[in-house]
Amino acid sequence: MRKWAVAVALVVVTSIGMVACGGSTDGAAGKAGPGGGQAKAGGPGMGMAQPPMTVELAKVTRASLQAYVEVVGSLVGAATVDVVPRAQGRLQSINVRIGDAVSKGQVLAKVEDQEIREQLRQSDASYEVARATIRQREADLSFAKTNLDRNKSLFDRQLLPRQSLDDAEARYQAAQAQLDLAQAQLAAASSRREELRINLSNTTVNSPVTGFVAKRLVDPGAFVTQNVQLLSVVDISIVRLVVNLVERDLRKVSVGAGAAVTVDAYPGETFSGRVARVAPVLDPATRTAEMEVEIPNPTGRLKPGMYARVRLISANKDDALVIPKSAIVTSQGQRGVFLVQKGQAVFRGVEFGLEEPDRIEVTDGLNEGDEVVTTGATGLRDGAKVLLAGAGRGPGGGRGPAGQAGPGGPRGGAPAAGAGTPKSASAR
Repeated sequence: MRKWAVAVALVVVTSIGMVACGGSTDGAAGKAGPGGGQAKAGGPGMGMAQPPMTVELAKVTRASLQAYVEVVGSLVGAATVDVVPRAQGRLQSINVRIGDAVSKGQVLAKVEDQEIREQLRQSDASYEVARATIRQREADLSFAKTNLDRNKSLFDRQLLPRQSLDDAEARYQAAQAQLDLAQAQLAAASSRREELRINLSNTTVNSPVTGFVAKRLVDPGAFVTQNVQLLSVVDISIVRLVVNLVERDLRKVSVGAGAAVTVDAYPGETFSGRVARVAPVLDPATRTAEMEVEIPNPTGRLKPGMYARVRLISANKDDALVIPKSAIVTSQGQRGVFLVQKGQAVFRGVEFGLEEPDRIEVTDGLNEGDEVVTTGATGLRDGAKVLLAGAGRGPGGGRGPAGQAGPGGPRGGAPAAGAGTPKSASAR
């Protein structure tokens, strides 16, 4: 029993000593902490100042600026024409293949024409017969007219009976009717002959446009009609890009605006074009308007189906105040930039104008020569301490705020670059 009492007493004494020692360590504000530095009350590292952020600056400059809209799509030819024969029959020949260059009016194919040629020969003969008949009927009419005039003269002198005069008049009228009939037959023969001549010319298939053969769908020997497509010819002297323009960009684009076109097939090259048409209404389903860009293509290097990127110049300004877009931040719902004053970031609201992918116009809030934060702007807050990237080191090996060299390293409690472990409070 006595042994248990002694053991309990030892435990109590030991616990009291540990508590006393611990209270002395935690409560010694300003005593040496780990590493020899002073520790704040509440433990080492608590309550240390936020280290400055490293930033880069860019000057507000004047420069030329272009605002533009970028669209993408596939190129199409200025015209794509399906070639069909105008006469039916056996296809005698087809003279082109896919990719061949053709000119307007060039013979592309031929339909067999022997039957039509035979019909035309017969029609020519009928026409000549009709012409000969006309000459005969004209002679008959002339004779009948002469006979009628003579009989009238004799009848007026009472040398010829009335019946003879009536017979002469009847023969004249019959000759006139025969001539009229012959003239009608000649007109019919002429019409038939012209029809056959057209049919004969229709057996030749000509190119309706200048361009390239995009498709060839039949071969010689096939029976074709006016409904059978033989070829497809595309005119690529001008290529077009038809895209849907979103509503917010519609006001930025007008007919005649310049366009810079690039395609993957020719890296580093830019082709010039223009906005040819813009739809006056928006599609209610997509809220877009159709726009057509035309690009001259005299050498035929641009091909329908190529994927193209088009930059449409919507505005120009030659003497604009310009900053990098990377400087723009938003603070409490307002767009602006950070400047650096006395080693601190200062937010300033700014009004902006024309935009390029990497630059933007400043219309109000900044002056030429002002310096704005670019790298490091994201995450800054108004009043935060900053360091300039690449600033010189201070005598103690540290960099001063906003690029100023500090006597013992950077402000704000950051350890000096290259400095060793601080000495302990007892060593001071």
